[in-house]
Amino acid sequence: MDFEIDDLTKYKHIHLIGIGGISMSAIAETLHNWGYHVTGSDLNQSQITDTLNSHGIQTTIGHAPEIAKNADLIVFSAAVGENDPEMKIARENHIPLVTRGKFVGYLTKMYQETICVAGTHGKTTTTSMLATCFLAAGKDPSVEVGAMLKNIGGNYHIGKSEYFILEACEYKANFLNFFPKSAIILNMDGDHLDYYKTFDNVVNTFQDFSCLLKEDGLLVTNADDSNCLALKNIVKSKFISYGIENKNADFVAQNIEFDDNGFAQFDVYKQNEFYHHFALSVTGKHNVLNALACIAMCDYYGIEKNRMAEALQSFTGAERRLEYKGSFGEVSVFDDYAHHPTEISAVSSAIKNKKYHESWVIFQPHTYSRTASLLEDFAHSLMDFDHVILVDIYAAREQNTVGISSQDLANKMLSLGKKVDYIPEFEKVVKYVKENAAPHDLVLTLGAGTVTQIGPMLLK
Repeated sequence: MDFEIDDLTKYKHIHLIGIGGISMSAIAETLHNWGYHVTGSDLNQSQITDTLNSHGIQTTIGHAPEIAKNADLIVFSAAVGENDPEMKIARENHIPLVTRGKFVGYLTKMYQETICVAGTHGKTTTTSMLATCFLAAGKDPSVEVGAMLKNIGGNYHIGKSEYFILEACEYKANFLNFFPKSAIILNMDGDHLDYYKTFDNVVNTFQDFSCLLKEDGLLVTNADDSNCLALKNIVKSKFISYGIENKNADFVAQNIEFDDNGFAQFDVYKQNEFYHHFALSVTGKHNVLNALACIAMCDYYGIEKNRMAEALQSFTGAERRLEYKGSFGEVSVFDDYAHHPTEISAVSSAIKNKKYHESWVIFQPHTYSRTASLLEDFAHSLMDFDHVILVDIYAAREQNTVGISSQDLANKMLSLGKKVDYIPEFEKVVKYVKENAAPHDLVLTLGAGTVTQIGPMLLK
């Protein structure tokens, strides 16, 4: 079923199942730009599917077997099941089927300098930072990133150089299909355990990914993460490390200070010698680490320090990464994609550097399996917010076979002594927050699902 592509020019009509996904839509736009006839389907209408249609890419909401039947090649996302009508029609008509991961892997072979950004957390922001720096340096890379990025006007950019910068997702080991020349591995954590089962399997897969790099390639990785640092012993490529706590790293951030917005400025030392001073326009210590990864990679590729510093200061964040949405009654509203306890803790730490009265977090757990396996960790990660509101779990690709709900998370937090409100309906959440939030409070919608709709509802 997972077809091997040897020559993309053989195909005229390429159909994408799950085209509304952030990565799939970037593939669609790229192929369309290259002159292919591109069609696709998605179960949900969204801003992305509307944009695809407006660009002349026929996108069907629901199943489109009759359109798929006429395709020369079909690309499908990991969320698509074997019984999907378009998958069935492809098999019946002997149309080649290829997974999204393998198709992106083919694209990575088309560039001399493919740079992958991997890691459990921070991929989107670091990919965005790296793309911003390369664009500012005039290197005109092609870019695929897992969010909308203001300075490229979307989630992709088609460049005219040998550089291809992309976010490399570890879900179902997709990134093992890629052919990177250089890579960043930001960190390793226990996520996607519905697939990996154990953290050891996560680590082993990142090790396999790092071994894809050849002797003339480069791995940049986090010296503050012991599993990342251990990669030095197994990779064939050049190895560069960065860190804050580990002073033996090649690139180290020191003298970190935060302003009233929570934005950091810091000095970078390269191999114990002062390198440059940097200032960010995104919040939190975790973004200092993300910036260090970017700086180390940019330095290797010869980007001038001042250009790098200007680009990083101009970067105001990718969509849904502690994104400011507006305010009502002197209450500030932010939105963030965090859906893992480590990410939530990073956001919790980041907002402490901002000036506000009290914090309100509206959290939507993402997938039943993740909520069940990390229930206690989720509870602890939410404890430092002043007010916590839980909405129902966003199922994504899953059925609730484990019998869990947001009420279980609420009960766990209550047992730890934290007051929490479980309010399933978004309209009631909005009413409750509007009635209870005080001037100069900070409201944060948190999660990878539909919770992002609450911010605009509060602002209406």
